[in-house]
Amino acid sequence: MTDVLVPGGRDVRGTLSEPADEPLAIVVACPPHPQHGGSRSDSRLVAVSDALVTVGIACLRFDYGAWNEGSGEREDVRNAVRWAREWADGMDGDDIPVGVFGYSFGASLALLASADVDPDPDAVAVLAPTAQLGDGLDALEALKTLEAPVHVCYGERDTTVDWEPIVERARDRGDDVTALAADHFFLGNADEIASSVSEFFGRTLLESA
Repeated sequence: MTDVLVPGGRDVRGTLSEPADEPLAIVVACPPHPQHGGSRSDSRLVAVSDALVTVGIACLRFDYGAWNEGSGEREDVRNAVRWAREWADGMDGDDIPVGVFGYSFGASLALLASADVDPDPDAVAVLAPTAQLGDGLDALEALKTLEAPVHVCYGERDTTVDWEPIVERARDRGDDVTALAADHFFLGNADEIASSVSEFFGRTLLESA
């Protein structure tokens, strides 16, 4: 694992995990709400990262900068995606695909940032997203405009976030949707989540590489 300082106007630090051989793609992983203990060490992010590495995909998990009502954190995601794209472009001169994954607050930010970052990501997977984070942070609207393939995972017993509109919109778009018998915290579901997300990125990123 390698420590990463993500360029930008905020102090954003991350951990890059890479497969033993040259990576075939990279995924940026966005943690849950930082004011509720969310960080790059979140167990669901770590499980996804470990699963990605086993199929040849690098993963950048990062911590947001100082709390900024969601707007600054969205820019942190954009900057992390830009960093990943530049890193990917430097892989022996070959461009490799870039994906974005997020959980909870990070899932909504993944949709918001992916909708308007340049260059845009090649695939997006989200776990327990909520439709709205606040004024000007409409994840549902962002999903409407995304052109990349999307995978939405949600807990059928999740009463913490408003995931229903996101799932409905994803189904209307023909995106992948996975329902888990879990609440918002997915206790005991880490392996299932990691398998589902890594399979999605393996299919969307590696088969298109």
